[in-house]
Amino acid sequence: MKFAYRFSGLLGTVYRRGNLSFTRDGSSLISPVGNRISVFDLKNNKCETFPLATRLNIVCVGLSPDGSLAILIDEEGAALLVSLIGKCVIHHFYFHKPVHSVSFSPDGKKFVITKDNVALMYHAPGKKREFNAFVLDKTYYGPYDETTCIDWTDDSKCFAVGSKDMSTWVFGAERWANLIYYSLGGHKDVIVACFFEENSLDLYTISQDAALCVWQCDTELDGLKSMPPKKAAREKDAAGDDEEFLEEPKGEEIHGKANPSEQETREKVKYSRVAKYFFNKEGDFNNLTCAAYHKKTHLLVTGFASGIFHLHELPDFNLIHSLSISDQRIASVSINCTGDWIAFGCSGLGQLLVWEWQSESYVLKQQGHFNSMVSLAYSPDGQYIATGGEDGKVKVWNTSSSFCFVTFTEHASGVTAVTFTSNGYVILSASLDGTVRAFDLHRYRNFRTFTSPRPSQFSCLAVDSSGEIVSAGSQDSFEIFIWSMQSGRLLDVLSGHEGPISSLSFNPMKCVLASASWDKTVKIWDMLESWRTKETFIFNSDVLVVAFRPDGKELAVAALNGQITFWDHESAVQTGSIEGRHDLQMGRKELDKITAKQSAKGKSFTTLCYSADGQSILAGGLSKFVCIYNVKEQILMKKFEISCNFSLDAMEEYLDRRKMTEFGSMALIDGGAGDEDGVAIPLPGVKRGDMSYRHFKPEIRVTCLRFSPTGRSWAATTTEGLLIYSLDSGLIFDPFELDIDVTPSNIRKTLHQKEYTKAIVMAFKLNEKKLIQEVIEAVPSDEVDVVCSSLPDLYVEKVLEFLASAFEISCHLEFYLIWAHKLLMLHGQKLKTSCEWNIYNIKYALAISQQRGMKRLAEEPSEDEENLDSDSDYLMQEVHKDNSSS
Repeated sequence: MKFAYRFSGLLGTVYRRGNLSFTRDGSSLISPVGNRISVFDLKNNKCETFPLATRLNIVCVGLSPDGSLAILIDEEGAALLVSLIGKCVIHHFYFHKPVHSVSFSPDGKKFVITKDNVALMYHAPGKKREFNAFVLDKTYYGPYDETTCIDWTDDSKCFAVGSKDMSTWVFGAERWANLIYYSLGGHKDVIVACFFEENSLDLYTISQDAALCVWQCDTELDGLKSMPPKKAAREKDAAGDDEEFLEEPKGEEIHGKANPSEQETREKVKYSRVAKYFFNKEGDFNNLTCAAYHKKTHLLVTGFASGIFHLHELPDFNLIHSLSISDQRIASVSINCTGDWIAFGCSGLGQLLVWEWQSESYVLKQQGHFNSMVSLAYSPDGQYIATGGEDGKVKVWNTSSSFCFVTFTEHASGVTAVTFTSNGYVILSASLDGTVRAFDLHRYRNFRTFTSPRPSQFSCLAVDSSGEIVSAGSQDSFEIFIWSMQSGRLLDVLSGHEGPISSLSFNPMKCVLASASWDKTVKIWDMLESWRTKETFIFNSDVLVVAFRPDGKELAVAALNGQITFWDHESAVQTGSIEGRHDLQMGRKELDKITAKQSAKGKSFTTLCYSADGQSILAGGLSKFVCIYNVKEQILMKKFEISCNFSLDAMEEYLDRRKMTEFGSMALIDGGAGDEDGVAIPLPGVKRGDMSYRHFKPEIRVTCLRFSPTGRSWAATTTEGLLIYSLDSGLIFDPFELDIDVTPSNIRKTLHQKEYTKAIVMAFKLNEKKLIQEVIEAVPSDEVDVVCSSLPDLYVEKVLEFLASAFEISCHLEFYLIWAHKLLMLHGQKLKTSCEWNIYNIKYALAISQQRGMKRLAEEPSEDEENLDSDSDYLMQEVHKDNSSS
């Protein structure tokens, strides 16, 4: 079995915090999800999460104007320069302080970040090779308090910065003779956003108390004068003297004054306030939290703390639309380049919406589980994943698009387990509200509700291979309930356990049920013998999870002491055990009084899952690690670290010494608790922490693991969301015999010179699918014969492989058929000798199909079957002939 599983997708979480950004073409939306970014392709209805992660949660994202680069900055100011084309990290940089916003200039030559009370302008990473991608150009001082927002003029000559000190500053990107800095007041609260008018220095400023100021400038953008060369040189020399003593150049510093003297303001740009508007009606206190402005259509979108958003037309401040999307604060707003779609992010609900304001309809409406996910189940065909959460919702996700397409909200309390029936059209879920519900995926409705005679909290669920018998284990009455799916009636109540039922599992091949309990036993119940206890296995510790191997011949049991034991349930013999406690490698929580090593002694696996072939077992628990063990050899094959997000608790093995003082950990001081004495240490066993804290760090853990039916991927429900690891993560850049001269521009140049064979070889060396398609489709149909004959043998197979994949999606069917025909005519004999594996594949497929026929009931073969057998015999004879001829 292969173990090269790689992170391939994040489902169940669509937005956490930070700013939303539309891509350059306006059809895709980039959303920060914890310490990763997801790209929602709104036209093709697909979502992709990049396989890169920052150390902490992302707070701001800046996109370059050409759409090829992004800067991701986390809570502590660590930045990643990311290629959106190659989906990889290009450069790491550390700003040393938390960054509030980042913005590229419209010409793509500079970018500005705001931290503390300064704005820093850097040279944008260029197209040429650079040792340092982040070179500081200028530092702008002026505001007294933290800076909050940035906006550029259309020609990149100036930018505006808003601040918490209620002022807005306009700075020149260059030292203009008539504009170096300008300070604007007029507000009574924190500045949330500032926007320049199109091709103008006129400015709109918006504050948190829902006030909008309109500022008019007496100078046009063309009226900005360059500084005389003598004066500029003198200022440069003054800055250069200081830099002689520094290790690296710090760039130019510009110090703004809030009240400059008359001499300084003479012959300079002047602003005047034309109007001031208020969003709230009199007596209404609704904080404005975010805003976005589309310059071409003069459309202003504002989001409020109450979940309402307004659309206004500026500069006249005409209300176009007002709508409430939730009762939680809107954290981020963004408008796409055409001005048609508006994206909203609500961090409280983890909600992401894209609204088309003209037709008043949703383009995208996605929301994750409000609390953590608890369980998951793959559908038998592997296309869908069902998840259950502590918010009482059951969501169904499409694995190919990564979108949730249906949510069932019938449960009144947390969902503890979900499972699909064998036909894949019914989802069953157990809940702490005392019901087991069956949902129909054809009509999207709850068609069965199973209850117990006395209300019980159900902690686990299992359904047999026929989908007829449903069983659920109780947390409080220590009983197992059996229902009929067909009639919905309670068939039996199995009692015998002396503790809460922790896990149930049906044997896939027989009518046998295994139940695990906190009373340190696993019981095997036989349905054919009136649910009599067939075997009882006794353990030294509480049993947490039980799972049957797919062939039903082995039982895996995980206990509280960290051991996984394997049993032959027929003969009640233990066949092996794995000591897995040390593989979990627990982290130390911020408020823990004991070390990670000591706390790991009490940790164990809480979820198990066999691989499709039964040779490996996947195990996870209250840790950031997921382990794959070989069952036969009982050894650890591979360990996956599911998260590197230090915004979560229990990630580090040792406490950070910088956070330790003589009075204890800094984590004990609650960030916004006022004059109180800190926070109370939570009681032992409290997993979620106290939600009344001003800041809340969820603990990293894996609650459920499942292999897909194909075995090509596995999924884990974690604190971060639903993570999918698969073998099918196709590499984005996989060159073949790459040379320094092989570049897209050189390939197109060669193609322009009509050297088609050379262009094809170069395109395959670069191995970019779109480029290969472009080159092959540029070859005239009458030249195909010549190109095929001159193609090197090494590339013939590669061209055929490309053609095979292109047949499924391309509209140029006739053209590609000409290619395939010519290649096979010219290189057929050589391919026959080199592609022996094709023959073996045919043999294998035929053998499998014959086996499948043998599994059916022994009946008289029909005429069709006899014909089929004769066809397969004929095919086998043909294969033998080919073998002998080659």
